Amino acid sequence: MAAENAAEHGQTAGEYIVHHLTHLQSSKPAGVADFSVFNFDSLFFSIVLGVVGCWLLWLAARKATSGVPGRFQAAVEILIEVVDQQAKGIVHNAKSRKFVAPLALTVFVWIVMLNAMDLLPVDLLPALWAKLFGAAGGDPHHAYLRVVPTADLSVAMGLSVSVLLICLYYNIKIKGVGGWVHELFTAPFGNHWALYPFNFAMQMIEFIAKTVSHGMRLFGNMYAGELIFLLIALMGGAWTLSATGIFLALGHIVAGTAWAIFHILIIILQAFVFMMLTLVYVGQAHDHH
Repeated sequence: MAAENAAEHGQTAGEYIVHHLTHLQSSKPAGVADFSVFNFDSLFFSIVLGVVGCWLLWLAARKATSGVPGRFQAAVEILIEVVDQQAKGIVHNAKSRKFVAPLALTVFVWIVMLNAMDLLPVDLLPALWAKLFGAAGGDPHHAYLRVVPTADLSVAMGLSVSVLLICLYYNIKIKGVGGWVHELFTAPFGNHWALYPFNFAMQMIEFIAKTVSHGMRLFGNMYAGELIFLLIALMGGAWTLSATGIFLALGHIVAGTAWAIFHILIIILQAFVFMMLTLVYVGQAHDHH
């Protein structure tokens, strides 16, 4: 399908990839960071999958029985138990865990579902959207759609900034405004007026570094996975009735299958890492220095 679309639209391999990596946006960004631009595709899939994830967890809770659980209920119960054990080992405040543990569970399920969009055929939803866009009177050649929200830097960083805000909330809640401000200026080097500027600078660097690395790790892995799927699609699109063409077609099938299976691990692992770092950062907000 990739080659047919590219041939029909007169696209080169580079243009095909650029087209697939372009968002459905409210307007073209004026620069590298333009906060007035909204990526409608990322917002749509994030909201829809978030609602579906919450609905699935609600459905499991609603159908929970005290007898022998079904497969779905058993899977959800195992997941909840794993997340709860991790939360108990990291966040020692029982009252905070009543919010943090469900938050971690929601984050894990949501990010797994967002990442799993990468397993759909790369041309499936964009091709359907192009047909709908054309039927509505638009130019199907300029119908852009990206379906993996976590491969969008704004979504990944939005998630990490949300975690930062929660950490700031618990810093103030647990330590008080005065206690937290005191910690900002006295840790990690010590309580001396000459060290206050260095302590404060280190604290700000720590908050920024944790937030940026938290979001960039998720974005980088999912963006790379999306790009590899596009390259594999181009292999299949380049097949012809020749030895090289047939080899590329077979390589497309083998590489696509192998990468999809391996990518399942990446999808779950990245969601788990993001969840664990969320618990770690919130746990650190409870610690006194």
